[in-house]
Amino acid sequence: MLLIGFGVTNQAVADALARRGDAFVVADDHPTDASRRAARARDVEVVEMPDADRYASLVRDAAAVLPSPGIGDTHVALDLAHASGVPVRSEFDLAASWDDRPVLAITGTDGKTTVTTLVTDMLQASAVRATAAGNNELPLVAAIDDPTTDVFVVEASSFRLDHSEHFAPHVGTWLNFAPDHLNLHRSLDAYEAAKAKLWRDQTAADVAVGSTDDPVVRRHLAHAPARHVSFGLDTGADYHVDGDALVADDGAVVCRTTELWRAFPHDVANALAAAATARAGGATVDGCHDALVAFRGLRHRIELVADEDGVQWYDDSKATTPNAALAALRSFDSVVLVAGGQNKGLDLGVLAGEAARIRAVVAIGESAADVERAFDGVRPVVVASSMADAVDEARGLARKGDVVLLSPACASFDWYKSYGERGDDFAARVRGAIGAAP
Repeated sequence: MLLIGFGVTNQAVADALARRGDAFVVADDHPTDASRRAARARDVEVVEMPDADRYASLVRDAAAVLPSPGIGDTHVALDLAHASGVPVRSEFDLAASWDDRPVLAITGTDGKTTVTTLVTDMLQASAVRATAAGNNELPLVAAIDDPTTDVFVVEASSFRLDHSEHFAPHVGTWLNFAPDHLNLHRSLDAYEAAKAKLWRDQTAADVAVGSTDDPVVRRHLAHAPARHVSFGLDTGADYHVDGDALVADDGAVVCRTTELWRAFPHDVANALAAAATARAGGATVDGCHDALVAFRGLRHRIELVADEDGVQWYDDSKATTPNAALAALRSFDSVVLVAGGQNKGLDLGVLAGEAARIRAVVAIGESAADVERAFDGVRPVVVASSMADAVDEARGLARKGDVVLLSPACASFDWYKSYGERGDDFAARVRGAIGAAP
């Protein structure tokens, strides 16, 4: 087997293959000091930065190709594999060949990690031993080593789905769809097709959970071979909102919006999706309720940083797409928006659609010029040369009653190693500027 890339997932894959006595070769286009250390620790030889000819030789000699998540569908090795009939597989394929315990999989452009966390919490509160895996620090091929787990709750990125030869989760949940990763997928249609693989291999014994609020998801759900369960903010969905009640498909009230830690529209939608998924996987209504009431959100997702003289500062650094930034903007009435970073081939112009909510914009990072163009003639824009500069500019623009919102609509890799590092820097700069305690 040819492993492409040697990050966290393929390190786990290598460990699993080695324990089973299966041969593999590793190629890495962008080796790092960390990946080299990991390879040395495992006594694994890595073919570094192979050219197309070397990849042709590696693919020709491979029984299958397993790309790291994040390897785009335009990668030369994948083209070579498809052309020569060599199977492309993911860690999901390997895990399914080694373990038959139920998998609950969640995909979507936004909200995957939050819903995965909620579903895991709901199952655990229902006395079901659940483990979250996949698109986090615990790949599924490593999670299956724990014999005490009853159910795996898997965050399924488009890349993992796209690379899977056969993936049939017992419950597959698709939250939403919006443009993303167009720097790595061939097209928006290719990205959509990758997401749709979530339901492709299910059977009538499985469950497909999908949003009625999203037209793309709704269209694919209509053709899913599994049993359909819908969620949405209107009463037409199986899991829906009626007044302040989150209502399940059997009429049970799962929770009240007043009991949630926060009830922005996307928070409510995530709660409905999680309840629908968890109950299909064995959770009780009480377990879903208790998990929702206890939940306090995840870092860098519209996270309140500070409040200074009536101006609230929020870290939404996880908003790495315009769609995610739009969801955050729609949660407030008057915003000074801090946006920009490393664009993923997406149209930032859609942000101006919420101009009525925006007082001014501070543009940051590589895509600052794109942000300027998006708001040209619509709202005032200033360009900041650093996060400290961005905080100073935003502080000067904000008025009492405003929200200063870091919701970049872009990846962080121009200035930072991760969206978490970006959010932490923003929070530290804010607290330093206003003299607030960390």
